[in-house]
Amino acid sequence: MREAEIRRLLAANLLCAASIVLAAVVPAFFLDGFSVLGTHLTWLCVCSVSVAALNIILHLVLKPSQSPKRSSFAHKISRFLKCCIYFFMSCILFHAIIVLYGAPLIESVTETFLFAVLLSTFTTLQCLCLLGPNVQAWIRVFSKNGAMSIWESSLQITSVCSVLGAWFGAFPIPLDWDRPWQVWPISCSLGATFGYMAGLIIAPLWIHWNRKQLTYKSR
Repeated sequence: MREAEIRRLLAANLLCAASIVLAAVVPAFFLDGFSVLGTHLTWLCVCSVSVAALNIILHLVLKPSQSPKRSSFAHKISRFLKCCIYFFMSCILFHAIIVLYGAPLIESVTETFLFAVLLSTFTTLQCLCLLGPNVQAWIRVFSKNGAMSIWESSLQITSVCSVLGAWFGAFPIPLDWDRPWQVWPISCSLGATFGYMAGLIIAPLWIHWNRKQLTYKSR
């Protein structure tokens, strides 16, 4: 396994982590009263857009899953529309799952949906950028020993860390601490964000330490 490829992955992941930090800092210079806790819905939108835009740009620049086949313009348009539909369906699915796990059904619909968009950005969007609208490839990557490249291994780690972070972030909500960050869905979205950032850092380190075992698998 080439060290250069691991360094590319590390650089891309660090840029994604930096985009989240900037999404929490830069808007305060342009929006009065902006803060992650005080204007959480605005931050959810800014964070989702910044992470999505950077992921798409990195995919176009680095081309980690570049196919040798040249596709027609019509095929690219069709693929783009499918990706948009898949992403929207992912948001709806995450919204439904979050409600089933105890989120308010009618109240805080906007908060729940924006949280679902954030989760979809951390998970589904990465799948769409790397694998395209190919459900079979998604199933393969997230099955045991299914990753065929370091980028797919990183996708596994960051997606799982994001979902686990959101799940752990729900624990403090029912506790009688009366803290501002316990308001739905602040702790869950922060948990998902910290989980995603942790996955971005853990993934290249784990791949580097296990590169000998992963070399045969990535061929």
